[in-house]
Amino acid sequence: MTAGAATDTSHPTFKPGDLVRARGREWVVLPEKGPDLLKLRPLGGAEADFTLIYLPLERERPRAAQFEPPDPQRPGSREAAVLLRDALRLKLRAGAGPFRSFGNLNFEPRAYQLVPLLMALKLDTIRLLIADDVGIGKTIEAGLIAREMLDRGEVERLTVICPPQLCDQWRQELGEKFGIDAEVVRTGTATRLERGLRPDESVFDAYPATVVSLDYIKSDRRRHEFLQACPEFVVVDEAHACVSSDIRSRHQRYELLRGLAGGRHSRHMVLLTATPHSGDDGAFHNLLGLLDPKFKELAEMPKGSARKARRAELALQFVQRRRADIEEWRDSSRFPTRERREDTYTLTGAWGQLFASVLDHARGMVERAEGGTKLQRRMSWWAALALLRCISSSPAAASVALRTRLRASMADGREKGIQQLNAEAAETVLDGASDDALSLSESVPAGTLASEGTVETLRSLIEQADALRGRSKDPKLRVLIAAARGLVRDGFKPVVFCRYIATAIYAGEELKKALPKKRCEVLVITGQQTPEQRKEQVDALSELEDRVTPVLVATDCLSEGINLQNHFDGVIHYDLTWNPTRHEQREGRVDRFGQASKVVRALMLYGKNNPVDGAVLKVILRKANRIRKELGIAVPLPAEDTKVIETVMKTVLLGAGTRSYEWWQLGLDLDLEEAEAEVEKEWNVERLKRSQTVFAQRGMRPSQVLPEWRKAMSVLGGPEDVRRFVRLAAERLQTPLNLKKDLYRLPVQHLPARLQDRLVATGIRSSTRFSFELPVPPGTTHIHRCHSLVSILADYIAERALDDGESELGARSAAIFTDGVSIRTSLYILRLRHQLRIRKRDKADHSMLAEECVAVAMRGGGLPELIADEEAFSMLSLEPSRNMVVGLKTKLVSEAIEAAARWRGTFEDFAAQRAQALLRDHRRIRDASRTTGQRFEVRPALPVDHIGVYVFLPMALI
Repeated sequence: MTAGAATDTSHPTFKPGDLVRARGREWVVLPEKGPDLLKLRPLGGAEADFTLIYLPLERERPRAAQFEPPDPQRPGSREAAVLLRDALRLKLRAGAGPFRSFGNLNFEPRAYQLVPLLMALKLDTIRLLIADDVGIGKTIEAGLIAREMLDRGEVERLTVICPPQLCDQWRQELGEKFGIDAEVVRTGTATRLERGLRPDESVFDAYPATVVSLDYIKSDRRRHEFLQACPEFVVVDEAHACVSSDIRSRHQRYELLRGLAGGRHSRHMVLLTATPHSGDDGAFHNLLGLLDPKFKELAEMPKGSARKARRAELALQFVQRRRADIEEWRDSSRFPTRERREDTYTLTGAWGQLFASVLDHARGMVERAEGGTKLQRRMSWWAALALLRCISSSPAAASVALRTRLRASMADGREKGIQQLNAEAAETVLDGASDDALSLSESVPAGTLASEGTVETLRSLIEQADALRGRSKDPKLRVLIAAARGLVRDGFKPVVFCRYIATAIYAGEELKKALPKKRCEVLVITGQQTPEQRKEQVDALSELEDRVTPVLVATDCLSEGINLQNHFDGVIHYDLTWNPTRHEQREGRVDRFGQASKVVRALMLYGKNNPVDGAVLKVILRKANRIRKELGIAVPLPAEDTKVIETVMKTVLLGAGTRSYEWWQLGLDLDLEEAEAEVEKEWNVERLKRSQTVFAQRGMRPSQVLPEWRKAMSVLGGPEDVRRFVRLAAERLQTPLNLKKDLYRLPVQHLPARLQDRLVATGIRSSTRFSFELPVPPGTTHIHRCHSLVSILADYIAERALDDGESELGARSAAIFTDGVSIRTSLYILRLRHQLRIRKRDKADHSMLAEECVAVAMRGGGLPELIADEEAFSMLSLEPSRNMVVGLKTKLVSEAIEAAARWRGTFEDFAAQRAQALLRDHRRIRDASRTTGQRFEVRPALPVDHIGVYVFLPMALI
């Protein structure tokens, strides 16, 4: 390096999209901050192949370059021209459309999922509540907004706040679908992430994308730090669990979100929940107040024009859709039909006697505690409910519960406050009904301590429970085995959900004995395993042979956190839940977007003469199912859910008095009228109807959304382009795809070594099965435009054509005789590069690069004429009518290149027109200049790149 090179600080100024020559080759300039830095991408490479150079250290200054036209001496075939065209479109990431993010998505979103994105981009500061039904894709909808804001340069950092059990799923979804590398921040990772940071630096400063455990960040100390360092874009999952102020844990969460919403008006927030209104008006309006404090006032506003106008304002920031609301969308067929069925068993013989004895024991516990303190009464009440739940679950759970009860009766009690006792016991016994949306506690409850029950009685009950294991003595287990066999026989792959770990292990062991080992693989997953272990076990199912049917037995640790639609299409509720939200979450693991089966079957088992099952089924679950059918969405228990369930259970325990086994084995005769009236009062269906009518966004029709999607696909390439490209690329590479049962395989081992290495590094092998259509069956990969197979093939073909000048694989020039034209026609494939700049009053200008491939035709010797992209591109599909000698091809291509040089100004005018169209699109989709001073500028990067030149000669001229 010479002294002059080290001291010269004057550097040429290049803008995104400019072409430069540096280090002996040509590059495209990419956006990069810093006056002395230049971020460069090879002409045929991807953005991931960029090189960052520090100008003061370069021996030779980069200089402006120009894209060379095709070499007329190396014309190729029409098929090679089609392949290059498709490769250039499919490799675009910074496409010149109104949406910056579509080129960076690793999946194809459904059109209805674009509605929240369109709503968000109409807001100056995004404050959006997405309350779509379970399985529609709220995670995808939030991720689309986040990715778009990042790619527009409007935000640089984002965080997702979610329950701890969802952290890993969010990290995976952000990485796999949106290409966002996020760090999980929770108790087990915070120390590692903080290591090496400056004293004044936060984790949220150091890592631009984070997923934060709600329970970790809600504490007073951490909340204060987070409020100071929180990123500009926040997603809150399960937001409804953060807005009730009557429980301390929720109060802390609400204070956190209220601080985020109010502390910085420019912070973007997207709130997600499937149950925005659970019957608690106060919590619901607290949630709305996070969007804007004025919406909280709806709670007190009387009916009238003012309230109606305020709700109309709210509808701009609140979307709540049922599956029925998207039936008119082209993607509605992608959701399966859910078939719900019931099956029953009867408690007879020794099982019936044991149940009656446990029921009498539980009832006696409650009755004997009536004369004690309030704390003692509550302890006995929760102990009784715990025993009833376990005895209804399985002999295994009953045995563990009774043993726990025995130890408790022989130990000294530890005093607890009634409020703490109620909170802990309700979470354990009532399926998390009193606090978080879904508790994942699945161990057999201790049942509290104080009891008058004798040790001898408990030991006798334990012996009876232990003796009832196995299908010969357990009628509930026999029904499960028959149900599982039936589902497998009908082609379904079932998940069996159990309430307790002991029950899941017991049921799993028995199913392994009962189901044919060569045909079924039974897997048991419980909360005893870590989330990582659970995910590994589920992922391993992809390796099963096609003839083997997976059967999963799981506790409710899988009712949230891991999506199962790729492997299973059936659900068996072995244990009834006491909370219909949990019921819906179980089925929602398999009945959701991406399910390949057209039908999902859900089977609910219950004891025909079990008074506990009967009461829960009649008063809670069947009513919830009726409301779901009426409203089209699942609804949780009312706010006073503990009160509802206690009313039901009091009827079981106390309403009938002490009665014999013979009484209830003949049929239920419980007086449930009082319980049903209480539930009807708390579950106000009409109020729920009113709360959802205006927020389904029915005013936004497919005709408004689909054109935006189609416009993006015309630039980037859609599913049909992907299918054609991969098939043709494989053929041109002498490795045609293998098709078997509508699924494809690519013989990777026969590809060039350079390609093999790239594909294998991303997990693509000869054994990989893939499909171009959604949904895909288990163990099959969906190939979309951003899949690594497509991007690697596109990069390889573009590099060979643009950098190496090779024309056999991807041809930059061609000439053919064809009957498809009546006059000599020259087709030019152009790459347009646009410099997109966003200007804001309070921030530095932000520059971006936008690219597109377009086609312009010149008929005869006249001016080039613009024809629709699809029409122009389709000219490459015209079939040759006869062979053309190489010399004539070279002559025709040379003449077409000379004509393009003469009409350079016309091509540049065309580029300017496209730039103005792009500017209008961006202003239409996102123009927030009213409050932030944001303005868009779009300029074409000239001269225009002539990627391909193709000549079509009519047969009449021969």
